[in-house]
Amino acid sequence: MKKILAGIFAALLLSVGVQAQQHEADRLRHAGEVLMEILNIPDNIPKSVLDKSECVIVIPSVKKLAIGIGGNYGRGAMTCRGGANFSGGWGPPAMVALEGGNIGFQLGGQATDFVLLVTNPRGARAVLSSKVKLGADASAAAGPKGRNAEASTDVTLRAEVLSYSRARGLFAGISLAGSTVRPDNSANENIYGKKLDAKDIIFKGVVRVPPSGRALVDYLNKKTPKNLSDPTSLK
Repeated sequence: MKKILAGIFAALLLSVGVQAQQHEADRLRHAGEVLMEILNIPDNIPKSVLDKSECVIVIPSVKKLAIGIGGNYGRGAMTCRGGANFSGGWGPPAMVALEGGNIGFQLGGQATDFVLLVTNPRGARAVLSSKVKLGADASAAAGPKGRNAEASTDVTLRAEVLSYSRARGLFAGISLAGSTVRPDNSANENIYGKKLDAKDIIFKGVVRVPPSGRALVDYLNKKTPKNLSDPTSLK
């Protein structure tokens, strides 16, 4: 009887693990789909802004789960340009979580997609190191939109993270100041099949792009293959 119960328990654990891996793979694929959809709508993220971004974070289908701070969260993926000083192609994604009270204000009870652009190395390293509070640990602002939008505003130049949202087909730059972004290490383990630090995924190239992340990475490499930031800002 004990052997039977142990076998059942082991089978249940295996099933749960497989389901978790599939769930994160679906989330990563969805992140790629969301980014492609957003970058193909009129008045989307200005290419001049995207071309000067070191990393892109996509949080698909964030939903309001409860009332109050901490009741709202979303999970998604972050990919960065590779190589020294973010001068290479887009690399393997690390999974991240977006949490905080300000998300609820933006949601208004609707499922919402978020795209965050990390615009300098300091912001990228901060997000990958620990839980970062936007507007405090990393400067943040609503991103400019429109193909002809002026990208070199004072706010854009100062911000380390620019954020956008899409809900019910409406796309806009929004502020997520007060929300937090952190690495989602359990999701990374489900995606890559082993425990990995988010910084190792992004900066050390210890893994290859998984099949579920290929659409996201390939599209960015096609859309913005070269980092056009001032080279002095990438040191």
